[in-house]
Amino acid sequence: MATAKKAPAKKAAAKKAPAKKAVAVKKAAPAKKAAPATKAPAAKKAPAKKAAVKRTANAAFMKAMTPSDALAAVIGKGPYPRTEVTKRVWDYIKANKLQDAAKRTMINADAKLKEIFKKAQVSMFEMTKLINGHLKP
Repeated sequence: MATAKKAPAKKAAAKKAPAKKAVAVKKAAPAKKAAPATKAPAAKKAPAKKAAVKRTANAAFMKAMTPSDALAAVIGKGPYPRTEVTKRVWDYIKANKLQDAAKRTMINADAKLKEIFKKAQVSMFEMTKLINGHLKP
Protein backbone atom coordinates (compact mmCIF):
# COMPACT_ATOMS: atom_id res chain seq x y z
CA MET A 1 0.00 0.00 0.00
CA ALA A 2 2.83 2.25 0.42
CA THR A 3 3.45 2.28 -3.29
CA ALA A 4 -0.10 3.20 -4.09
CA LYS A 5 0.12 6.33 -1.99
CA LYS A 6 3.31 7.41 -3.73
CA ALA A 7 1.83 7.09 -7.19
CA PRO A 8 -0.93 9.63 -6.64
CA ALA A 9 1.59 11.92 -5.04
CA LYS A 10 3.74 11.75 -8.14
CA LYS A 11 0.74 12.57 -10.32
CA ALA A 12 -0.05 15.54 -8.16
CA ALA A 13 3.57 16.67 -8.28
CA ALA A 14 3.61 16.23 -12.02
CA LYS A 15 0.46 18.29 -12.38
CA LYS A 16 1.77 21.08 -10.18
CA ALA A 17 5.04 21.46 -12.02
CA PRO A 18 3.52 22.80 -15.25
CA ALA A 19 1.24 25.03 -13.25
CA LYS A 20 4.24 26.53 -11.50
CA LYS A 21 5.85 27.22 -14.87
CA ALA A 22 2.74 29.03 -16.03
CA VAL A 23 2.68 31.06 -12.82
CA ALA A 24 6.36 31.79 -13.21
CA VAL A 25 5.72 33.14 -16.73
CA LYS A 26 2.91 35.35 -15.46
CA LYS A 27 5.05 36.76 -12.66
CA ALA A 28 7.85 37.72 -15.02
CA ALA A 29 8.17 41.51 -15.18
CA PRO A 30 7.16 42.99 -18.52
CA ALA A 31 9.94 44.61 -20.47
CA LYS A 32 10.09 48.36 -19.84
CA LYS A 33 9.64 50.64 -22.79
CA ALA A 34 12.58 52.86 -23.52
CA ALA A 35 11.93 56.51 -22.69
CA PRO A 36 11.30 58.37 -25.93
CA ALA A 37 14.15 60.57 -26.99
CA THR A 38 13.05 64.21 -27.08
CA LYS A 39 10.89 63.93 -30.17
CA ALA A 40 8.99 66.85 -31.58
CA PRO A 41 5.24 66.38 -31.23
CA ALA A 42 3.62 64.85 -34.25
CA ALA A 43 2.42 67.53 -36.64
CA LYS A 44 -1.34 67.76 -36.99
CA LYS A 45 -2.71 67.18 -40.41
CA ALA A 46 -4.19 70.25 -42.04
CA PRO A 47 -7.91 69.98 -42.69
CA ALA A 48 -8.80 69.28 -46.27
CA LYS A 49 -9.26 72.51 -48.21
CA LYS A 50 -12.52 73.13 -49.96
CA ALA A 51 -12.50 73.90 -53.63
CA ALA A 52 -11.81 77.59 -54.15
CA VAL A 53 -14.94 79.50 -55.08
CA LYS A 54 -14.40 82.78 -56.87
CA ARG A 55 -16.36 85.55 -55.16
CA THR A 56 -18.15 88.16 -57.15
CA ALA A 57 -18.57 91.74 -56.00
CA ASN A 58 -21.95 92.79 -54.69
CA ALA A 59 -23.75 94.66 -57.46
CA ALA A 60 -24.96 97.37 -55.04
CA PHE A 61 -21.37 98.36 -54.19
CA MET A 62 -20.28 98.38 -57.80
CA LYS A 63 -23.18 100.48 -59.07
CA ALA A 64 -21.96 103.89 -60.24
CA MET A 65 -23.25 106.72 -58.03
CA THR A 66 -23.19 110.44 -58.80
CA PRO A 67 -21.66 112.57 -56.01
CA SER A 68 -23.16 115.86 -54.85
CA ASP A 69 -21.32 119.10 -55.69
CA ALA A 70 -19.79 119.26 -52.20
CA LEU A 71 -18.50 115.69 -52.45
CA ALA A 72 -17.37 116.20 -56.05
CA ALA A 73 -15.10 119.03 -54.80
CA VAL A 74 -13.25 116.39 -52.73
CA ILE A 75 -13.23 113.32 -54.99
CA GLY A 76 -13.83 114.77 -58.46
CA LYS A 77 -16.74 114.82 -60.90
CA GLY A 78 -18.15 111.69 -62.45
CA PRO A 79 -20.02 108.59 -61.38
CA TYR A 80 -18.08 106.27 -59.07
CA PRO A 81 -18.98 103.05 -57.25
CA ARG A 82 -19.27 103.37 -53.44
CA THR A 83 -15.98 101.57 -52.93
CA GLU A 84 -14.14 104.07 -55.13
CA VAL A 85 -15.80 107.03 -53.37
CA THR A 86 -14.60 105.80 -49.97
CA LYS A 87 -11.11 105.16 -51.34
CA ARG A 88 -10.88 108.68 -52.82
CA VAL A 89 -12.10 110.32 -49.62
CA TRP A 90 -9.42 108.44 -47.67
CA ASP A 91 -6.79 109.53 -50.20
CA TYR A 92 -7.89 113.14 -49.63
CA ILE A 93 -7.78 112.73 -45.83
CA LYS A 94 -4.29 111.23 -45.91
CA ALA A 95 -2.94 113.76 -48.42
CA ASN A 96 -4.12 116.68 -46.25
CA LYS A 97 -3.20 114.96 -42.94
CA LEU A 98 -6.71 115.28 -41.55
CA GLN A 99 -6.60 112.13 -39.40
CA ASP A 100 -6.39 113.06 -35.69
CA ALA A 101 -2.90 112.37 -34.32
CA ALA A 102 -4.04 111.39 -30.81
CA LYS A 103 -7.06 109.29 -31.74
CA ARG A 104 -6.57 107.87 -35.23
CA THR A 105 -10.22 106.83 -35.63
CA MET A 106 -11.28 110.49 -35.74
CA ILE A 107 -11.19 112.68 -38.86
CA ASN A 108 -10.67 116.44 -38.52
CA ALA A 109 -12.72 118.19 -41.20
CA ASP A 110 -11.29 121.00 -43.28
CA ALA A 111 -13.48 123.51 -45.16
CA LYS A 112 -14.40 121.04 -47.96
CA LEU A 113 -15.17 118.12 -45.63
CA LYS A 114 -17.12 120.35 -43.22
CA GLU A 115 -19.71 120.86 -45.99
CA ILE A 116 -20.17 117.08 -46.18
CA PHE A 117 -19.91 116.17 -42.48
CA LYS A 118 -21.56 119.29 -41.00
CA LYS A 119 -19.18 118.85 -38.01
CA ALA A 120 -15.59 119.74 -37.20
CA GLN A 121 -14.69 116.13 -36.31
CA VAL A 122 -16.27 112.73 -37.12
CA SER A 123 -15.30 109.11 -36.53
CA MET A 124 -14.21 107.03 -39.50
CA PHE A 125 -17.23 104.77 -38.93
CA GLU A 126 -19.65 107.68 -39.05
CA MET A 127 -17.88 109.11 -42.12
CA THR A 128 -19.23 106.55 -44.61
CA LYS A 129 -22.78 107.09 -43.36
CA LEU A 130 -22.44 110.84 -43.92
CA ILE A 131 -20.89 110.34 -47.37
CA ASN A 132 -23.73 108.08 -48.50
CA GLY A 133 -26.12 111.00 -48.01
CA HIS A 134 -24.22 112.83 -50.78
CA LEU A 135 -24.51 110.04 -53.36
CA LYS A 136 -27.32 109.67 -55.90
CA PRO A 137 -27.94 106.66 -58.15
